[in-house]
Amino acid sequence: MEGNRSAEERTDPVDQIIRYHLQTKHHFNRYARALGYLDWANQPDPFRRYDGTQLTPLPLLSPEHVPVSPSYSAIFVGDGVSPHPVTLDSLSRFFEFALALSAWKRAGESEWALRSNPSSGNLHPTEGYVVLPSLEGLDARPGLYHYAPKEHALELRAEMSGDALASLLRPFPARAFVFGLTSVHWREAWKYGERAFRYCHHDVGHAIGTARIAASTLGWQAVLLDGCDQNTVATLLGTHRAEDFAHGEPEHPDCLLAVWPRVPDAHHTPVPLFLDPTAVKEVVQTTWRGKANRLSHDHGVHWDIIDTAAESTWKTQTNEVTIELAPARTSFDGTASDGRVSAGQMIRQRRSAVAFDAATSIAAATFFHMLHRVMPRVELAQSARPMPWDCWPYSPAVHLLLFVHRIDGLAPGLYFLARDPNKVAFLQGAMNAELTWQLAPGCPEDLPLYWLLEGDAKKLAVQVSCHQDIAGDSAFSLGMLAEFEGLLRERGAWWYPRLFWESGLLGQVLYLEAEAAGVRATGIGCFFDDPVHEIVAVKGLSLQSLYHFTIGGPVEDRRLMTLPPYRHLKRHA
Repeated sequence: MEGNRSAEERTDPVDQIIRYHLQTKHHFNRYARALGYLDWANQPDPFRRYDGTQLTPLPLLSPEHVPVSPSYSAIFVGDGVSPHPVTLDSLSRFFEFALALSAWKRAGESEWALRSNPSSGNLHPTEGYVVLPSLEGLDARPGLYHYAPKEHALELRAEMSGDALASLLRPFPARAFVFGLTSVHWREAWKYGERAFRYCHHDVGHAIGTARIAASTLGWQAVLLDGCDQNTVATLLGTHRAEDFAHGEPEHPDCLLAVWPRVPDAHHTPVPLFLDPTAVKEVVQTTWRGKANRLSHDHGVHWDIIDTAAESTWKTQTNEVTIELAPARTSFDGTASDGRVSAGQMIRQRRSAVAFDAATSIAAATFFHMLHRVMPRVELAQSARPMPWDCWPYSPAVHLLLFVHRIDGLAPGLYFLARDPNKVAFLQGAMNAELTWQLAPGCPEDLPLYWLLEGDAKKLAVQVSCHQDIAGDSAFSLGMLAEFEGLLRERGAWWYPRLFWESGLLGQVLYLEAEAAGVRATGIGCFFDDPVHEIVAVKGLSLQSLYHFTIGGPVEDRRLMTLPPYRHLKRHA
């Protein structure tokens, strides 16, 4: 087949990433290629460290220590949280809610850590960085730091000129800093083989979500600087420095966010969604510190297709786009959670359910509320959209195919949420023309939720989710269908990871909404791709399922003991 393709087709990045996507699908008769067993002797270390750096411990804060977390409902209101200054204490809280350990689990003699940011298989390919300028009240030298979650500390990778950083960040609101994410592909490839590139980008999306939500608990705003070209991201975060990764697994530069304390009455202020590449090159002209630790003794099989996918999706252009800050937004009316419950409590208690009770139902009002939370409100300017969608600089491209099992007041069956109401006609045209497409009974007028098929969908949900009972024992499950080939042809192969980021961001919202509703959620990366598409007869590659999710009443595994996240550290706030 390859010999019948032109050289242009073989090297076109969009064709390359579509080939990757097709090759890494799961089918009923075969799964995407992986090792086939778990090589426990070479399980990757979940904690990256840089040898030869200075470690700055962040204070371990009790829930009562300032800054105290606001209520969960308050973080969705634009002026619901007074902005905290950027200090070591507020940075500690930011990282606690974004990337820190949330608990240890113990089973017999085995222990493993959970984190605020979910991860496929709890493998945690995502690494976090922060670029801090010189700020009054912040006792830290200006420069690039790597976040070490086990130590809850910052490792200084490069001390930078305060003046150069001030120049780099001048276009942003006062006291802005930069937050960055990278991926260690090997951590996922060790278990999942070729499909690992997908899962790494799911995790990036989750981490974008945890960072934006963490910022909101402090009264901070955040935007994804996706106008940056990827070389600029690599340069600022140091992932291009081969000498620093000579003995440790490389990191793939993913994205940057600008974060700053919300400025009252700052609407109509232009904010760029990119960094000046020349200014970035200037700030990194400094002494770098540290060498990355090795995560596995031996890597066994190397999955070349992941390298090809990374190369084909490399973003080469800078998009010099700006947005205007909007007046403080407000959440939609109504809340399904107790307004007194803190956001911190929701974040700390979030877990992935391992099983559901096949009995718990959810009220229709609660279900509709959850779906409201994932609606970006495309009629609004970006900065006026509900949190966390105010950080996402694109119209939604991912929509929800819902398997409704146990929603009180809603008939079981197949439903569809069009996250952009303007795209309903496109979505209808991409699927079986005989589907019903009736607005769901009792659905709020501003929620484009459609009833496609009536009937018990539990067995179907289990079947297409790699025969996992969690997809049918829940109150509802879903597949995230992304606009696919047409969007990639229009925008470029670099958009492929963004589809997974958006899916992960969606998942993070649903994780917390489940906790707020008194139930629990689980992300599902294993599903049979094309059988999902066949349910609604998706035409060609117009839509593709990228991530599954399920929410219901959890069954706790009482064999596991839960331990505090930082019991191994002695320091106190």
